[in-house]
Amino acid sequence: MAVTLPLGAVEATLLAGVRFAAFLVIAPPFAQRGIPSMVKLTLAFGLALAVAPRLDQEPASSTGAFVAALVLQAVAGAGLGFLVALVFSAVQAAGGLIDLFGGFQLATAFDPMSMTSGAPFARLYQFAALVLLFASDGYQVVLAGLARSFDAIPLGTSPVTGALAESVATGLSQMFLSAVQIAGPLLVVLFLTDVGLGLLTRVAPALNAFALGFPLKIMVTLTLGAFAFLALGGVVRALTGDAVDTMLGVSP
Repeated sequence: MAVTLPLGAVEATLLAGVRFAAFLVIAPPFAQRGIPSMVKLTLAFGLALAVAPRLDQEPASSTGAFVAALVLQAVAGAGLGFLVALVFSAVQAAGGLIDLFGGFQLATAFDPMSMTSGAPFARLYQFAALVLLFASDGYQVVLAGLARSFDAIPLGTSPVTGALAESVATGLSQMFLSAVQIAGPLLVVLFLTDVGLGLLTRVAPALNAFALGFPLKIMVTLTLGAFAFLALGGVVRALTGDAVDTMLGVSP
C-alpha cells in the first residue's frame, strides 16, 4: 500500500514545527531545562500538525528556497520566544529589586534549571510564576497566541522588521515598569524603613540604629513579602495577556 502526501502540506508542517520548536526553546515556561528536549520536539510537531491545515501549503520552488524558509521560521520563533521571555522576566526582576532593597542580595545562588544566578526572592518569584503558568493553564494561552502568530507573520514572511525591533524596545521598557509596579509597595516600605533608621541615628547616635537595621529590614521584607506574594497570581494572568498581545503585535 502506497501513501502519497502532498508536498505543500509536508513543507508547511515542517516550517510550522521549526517555528514552534524555536519558540519552546526560549519562551517560558517551556525553556526550563527540567523539560526534556524530546518533549519539546514532540509538542512542537503536534502543534504544527494542528495548525498546518490553515497555513499556506504552496510548495517551495527549490531546495534552497525551502532551507531559507526554515531559517526564517527559526528566527521568527526565536524572536517571538524572546518577546515572551522578556514579558515574564518582569517577575524575576521584581524579586531582584526586593532582594536588593531588603538585603538578600548577598545570598545569590546559581540556578541550574534556568542557568542564571539569583537571590532568594528572585528565584522564588521566578519559580512561582512558572508554577502558576502551568497551574492556571496560562501556557495554553501562550501557545494559542503563538498559533495565531501565523496570521501576523505568515509562512515565507521575514520577521526582521521595524515592528519586531519596536516590540523589543517596548518590551524592555514595559519589563522595568512592570517590575517596579510589582515590587513598588514593598520597596516604598523598605525605603521608609531606611529613612526612619537614619532619623533615629541622628536623634540618638548611641543606639547604633544601623546595627539593628539589617535584621529589621529582613523581618519587614519577609512579613510584607508574603502579602505581595499573594498577588502574584493576578500578575501572572496579566502578563500572560501582555505576552499574547506582544506576539500578535509583530507584523511585517
